[in-house]
Amino acid sequence: MPWRQNPWFETVLEAQRRAKKRLPPSVYAALVAGSERGRTPEDNQAAFAELQFAPHVAGHQSERELSTTVLGIPISLPVLISPTGVQAVHPEGEVAVARAAANRGTIMGLSSFASKPVEEVAAANPNTFFQMYWTGTREQMVQRMDRARAAGAKALIATLDWSFSIGRDWGSPAIPEKMTLKAMWDFAPEAIIRPKWLWAYGKTGRVPDLTTPNLQPPGGEAPTFFGAYYEWQQTPPPTWEDVAWLREEWGGPFILKGITRVDDAKRAVDAGVSAISVSNHGGNNLDTTPATIRCLPAVAAAVGDQVEVLLDGGVRRGGDVAKALALGARAVMIGRAYLWGLAANGQTGVENVLDLLRMGLDSAVLGLGHKSIHELSRQDLFIPQGFERHLGAGDAGAAASPSTAAGSSAARRSTRPAARRPRKPAAPASAEAPVTPPAPGSPAPDSAPQQ
Repeated sequence: MPWRQNPWFETVLEAQRRAKKRLPPSVYAALVAGSERGRTPEDNQAAFAELQFAPHVAGHQSERELSTTVLGIPISLPVLISPTGVQAVHPEGEVAVARAAANRGTIMGLSSFASKPVEEVAAANPNTFFQMYWTGTREQMVQRMDRARAAGAKALIATLDWSFSIGRDWGSPAIPEKMTLKAMWDFAPEAIIRPKWLWAYGKTGRVPDLTTPNLQPPGGEAPTFFGAYYEWQQTPPPTWEDVAWLREEWGGPFILKGITRVDDAKRAVDAGVSAISVSNHGGNNLDTTPATIRCLPAVAAAVGDQVEVLLDGGVRRGGDVAKALALGARAVMIGRAYLWGLAANGQTGVENVLDLLRMGLDSAVLGLGHKSIHELSRQDLFIPQGFERHLGAGDAGAAASPSTAAGSSAARRSTRPAARRPRKPAAPASAEAPVTPPAPGSPAPDSAPQQ
C-alpha cells in the first residue's frame, strides 16, 4: 500500500513544512514576511530558546490548571488568536480559524484587513476581538467600530506598531490588487504546481478574495487590500490624545497592540486602555527591534498591576507560552503558528496547533512542579545576563534584576476593564497628506501574520 501522511502534525515546525509544500510560493512567502534583514522575526523565536527551564525532579502535581481570563472572558488556555489579514491560505480563512478557536475555548482576534466579514466570524466564535488601525477619518472609524460592536465583538484591538518599513533582502512576493483574468493567468504556473491548494478553492467555485469587507462603507463596495493600505498611508499618525479618543469611542475593553517601551506602556495606561500587547508586529515593522520576550519583563513590572499584559511574537511551542507567563504575561497571542496550521489542514490544522501549545504548556507546568499556570515565575527560569531589554526606561541596555518579576503575578490577576463613557460626535481626522501608494507585492499591515 502507498504511504499516506498522517494529517496530524506533532510540532508547529512540521505544520510550516507542510504549508510550504501545499501553498503557492508567493502565498507562502507572504506568510514568512519580515522586513529589511529579517533579524527581528529571527530574534522573536531565538530569544525563547535562550531562556532555560529549572525543572524539579519530584513533587509534581497530578492535575494542572491551564485556564485563565482575558478582559474578564474565561479561556481554556492562555493563548489567543492574533489578528492577521487576508488569509488566502484557505478558502474558509478567518471563519475556519474562529471555529477552531471556539472549539478549543479561546478568543479570536479579527483583523480589519481580513477577508471575511466580522458578522460571519463573530457568529463562528462569540468571543471575537476586532482589530483596527488608525486609518481613514474619525467618522469612518466610528462606523467600523459601530459595525463590530453590533456584530458582537467583545473588545477592540488598536494596532499602532507600523511605520511603513519596506524592502526585504530576500525579495517580496508579487500580490495582485484584484484577481482579474490577467492576474489569474499570471498566477497559474504557481497554482498548477500546488494542486491541493488549487482544488480546495476549485470546490468552492471562488477565487481568493483580496478585498477587505470590514472596511466596506455603507452602501459602497469593499476596498481592495491595497486600496485599504493606501487609505492607511494617507492618514496622519495618531497622537496619544487620538488613542484616548479611540478608546472612549469604543466604550468597552480596549487593547493597545505594539508596545515594547516602558514609557509607551505608561502612556497607554494614562490613555485608559484595558490591556496592552507587547508586540513588534512579528518583525514586519522596524527591523532589529528586540524580541518581544526580551522587552516583556520591564513592561510587565511597570504596568502589570494596572492593566493586563499580553505578548505576541515568536511563540511556536507550549514551553514558549510558559516562559512568557513566567516573565509577566497574562496570555500570549499567536499569528504565524496558526496560519501554518490553517494552510496545512484547515480548521483541524488550527485546532492541532492549539492542542500542541496546550500539551507543551502542560508539560512545562508539570516539570516545574506547579499545579497552575498562575504559579509560574522567574524562579522557574535561568535567564542569561543581558537577555532583557529595558526600552524607554533609563538605560536600555541595563541588565534585569529579580525585582522586575514584581508585576508578573499582578499582570495575570488584573482584570481592569475600560469604563464606558458617553459617545462624542465624530469629528473628521486632521488633513491628509498624499503618499505614494505601494506597488503590489510591497509589505503591508496585516498582509502577513504579526507573529
